[in-house]
Amino acid sequence: MEMGWVLLLVGALFLLIEVVLPGFFAVVPGTILVIIGGLMILIPDLLSYPWSPFLFAIITIVVSIATIAFYRRLAPGQKPLTTSMDSLAGKVGEVVNDIVPDTIDGKVKIDSQVWSATSDESIRKGEKVAVVRVSGVHLFVKRVS
Repeated sequence: MEMGWVLLLVGALFLLIEVVLPGFFAVVPGTILVIIGGLMILIPDLLSYPWSPFLFAIITIVVSIATIAFYRRLAPGQKPLTTSMDSLAGKVGEVVNDIVPDTIDGKVKIDSQVWSATSDESIRKGEKVAVVRVSGVHLFVKRVS
């Protein structure tokens, strides 16, 4: 099989992998291989020219930059959600699973995160609570009047 067709098929396989597993970033080498394979099919003796390695290097650099720029616009990165223990004290949330004293079975939703919670009193689902203190990943809460 001709080298151009092999590169074209391998590049297409990389692009298919990217479709099935987005974020794997196989789109960059896949695009490069498809373009170089296509050029080798169109110009069969491309590898015999002394300037071919430079052409391949330029194609690789340009296509990499363009593909990465396009990929970033298509799927912009998201800031990771981080919450420190100190930032939870005083926050108000809603009980999503009944809170029973001396257990951590209760769950409280604060902003978009759900936390294990306990309290000195039983608090029913749907009630508002405020965080008194944090111990590890567990909250100690009190009912908001």
